[in-house]
Amino acid sequence: MGRTRARRSAAALAAAVSLVALSACGADAGEADGKITLTVATFSDFGYKPLIEEYRRSHPDIVIKERISQFDQHHNQLSTQIASGSGAADVVAIEEGYLPKFRSVKDKFTNLADHGAAKRASEYLGWKWEQGTLGTDDFVMGYGTDVGSLAICYRKDLFAQAGLPTDRDEVGKLWPSWDDYFATGRTFQSKVEDKAWFDSSGNIFTAMMNQTEFGFFDANDAYIGRTNPKVSEFFRATAEATADEQSANLQPFSQQWNAGIKQGRMATMTCPAWMTGQIKTAAGEADAGTWDIAAVPGGGGNWGGSFLTVPKQSKHAKEAAALADFLTSADSQKKIFTGPVGALPSLASVLDDPEVQGTRQPYFNDAPTGKIFAASAKSLRPNYRGTKDQQARIPFGNALQLVEQGKADPQQAWAKALEEADKNLR
Repeated sequence: MGRTRARRSAAALAAAVSLVALSACGADAGEADGKITLTVATFSDFGYKPLIEEYRRSHPDIVIKERISQFDQHHNQLSTQIASGSGAADVVAIEEGYLPKFRSVKDKFTNLADHGAAKRASEYLGWKWEQGTLGTDDFVMGYGTDVGSLAICYRKDLFAQAGLPTDRDEVGKLWPSWDDYFATGRTFQSKVEDKAWFDSSGNIFTAMMNQTEFGFFDANDAYIGRTNPKVSEFFRATAEATADEQSANLQPFSQQWNAGIKQGRMATMTCPAWMTGQIKTAAGEADAGTWDIAAVPGGGGNWGGSFLTVPKQSKHAKEAAALADFLTSADSQKKIFTGPVGALPSLASVLDDPEVQGTRQPYFNDAPTGKIFAASAKSLRPNYRGTKDQQARIPFGNALQLVEQGKADPQQAWAKALEEADKNLR
């Protein structure tokens, strides 16, 4: 998620651990009573609580527990659990950026094709389905949950204060390119004191990189972070804007980041579909109507989207696969999008659904999110992620934080990013 479900983590990626219940796989009191207990592990709130309750009513012999943790913590724990052979939940979400890493150990995951997954191939956006397989329907590693088509969320009140347009169509015209976006930020800064233009250099850089066909790795899975001109171009542009104090210097998805949203410390945020739920949760109802949504610089892009997998550790693979199927069904994805989470469906038929197309978000000044996000979803193409994408990507985010903290200038940060990425990939 972004959530894509950068949601999608996305996205998002809650700062505190929220639990419906925390339980490792295996026998418990429920199973002693003749019931099967399944645990679903996600990062951030995927909007599954009402769906789980619905499933429980139709499957009274199944007890479902939800385990929710932070984005990196979730994936790092899964790595440990897969390596040790124990501790993984029955149904586990994996964000698209981490998927190549876990695809390299596909033998540790249940092949969902053995449980009828292949019949769903035609439901999905083609590229989304392919991400969850190994290029063939013979092995299905995960059911796609959502996609994260990009937009920009912005504060209408701060734009008005700066004398900038506030209508979403006019706002989108301000920044056909990222250079225009940063230039608008300089204009904003000249008019409004004590407010940043964007929340985090890391989020800006991620959005820019997600508009490329190839980022840190080429189609042969060779590292190209040093030689890909887009990497250096986007990094330097973000670092220079950060050095000009356009960033609010907030670590994405941290408690401070949530507080910064609530306090209105920034005028804009990169905004995949799943981010709308994050903003609404962080800002609170008092800010309803303050935020709006406009086009993203550079003409679209994808950020986030996840998959539900079933580790082979599960003692109830058949039942876990059926639950993952239900949670990603057309009806379920539609309910999640039209509900508080707002994660964009990855099923083509759902994107065409009149209710989805007509969805508006009153919180975001009645923005037509169905049209804004769904209209671009079908033309999205994911950028290629190498099997060691996270090892390469993280040092660039860390280097941008050094600029935010005043510990490095853009040139020094670039050199540090390259050095650390090389070390990680040895």
